[in-house]
Amino acid sequence: MPHEIVNPDGLHDPLDHAYSHVVTTSGDLVFISGQYASGPDGQVTSDDFAEQVRQALANLRTALRAVGLDYAHVVRLGSFIVDHDAEKLDIWLRSVAEIWGRKPPAQSLVGVAALALPEMRFEVEAVAARP
Repeated sequence: MPHEIVNPDGLHDPLDHAYSHVVTTSGDLVFISGQYASGPDGQVTSDDFAEQVRQALANLRTALRAVGLDYAHVVRLGSFIVDHDAEKLDIWLRSVAEIWGRKPPAQSLVGVAALALPEMRFEVEAVAARP
């Protein structure tokens, strides 16, 4: 299937880590790689879990906008929480509700022991559908 790779301005260069931020297909689906609380240099911007969620979602929006989409086009989320607990779940659920309200996308949440960088506490990946 023909596809296009997009690594938008405003997000760190992922190529040294062997992935791309966005892959579009010739069909309707757009795949967004795991976004975390990264700054333009790829470093984690905060140790605070809530801030990591906020930044990861801002990075997700940047990735979506690079291909002409927004949160409303997201049909599936996969989220990963290090040392998952009720407090972190509540932060994530409130974040989802702020963006998608009563119409959230399909999603899976996985509690994990660690992510790619030791400072990462949260990561979210997405699938979006073109209108």
